[in-house]
Amino acid sequence: MRLNEVIFTDAVPVEGYGPGFFRVGDHVTDGAMLLTDKGVANWGGYTDVEPLLALVGFVDVLFVGTGADVAHIPADLRTRLEDAGLGVEAMNSPSACRTYNVLLSEGRRIALAALPV
Repeated sequence: MRLNEVIFTDAVPVEGYGPGFFRVGDHVTDGAMLLTDKGVANWGGYTDVEPLLALVGFVDVLFVGTGADVAHIPADLRTRLEDAGLGVEAMNSPSACRTYNVLLSEGRRIALAALPV
């Protein structure tokens, strides 16, 4: 088996999460978060659409972490984001964090909006 060191050049990966928080770099965010190559910010959840729409043209796919369980995001939110040209993938937050980290290491144009577990 060959191991490769992963180097994150522009953005910081999710390093941990737990009940009600995410750890990105040396920063702990309580509650929901939005993570891009520009850094981490608090996110107001499914009704906080404007920061997600601001990603159009800068990212290709937005991963939406739905908390501890897999759930559908509201249909109107998905439609609004997809109509604006943003790919949306919803999964539970642990899976979304892992997927974000893997694709980030590949240099992909991605973002993560996640609800805490």
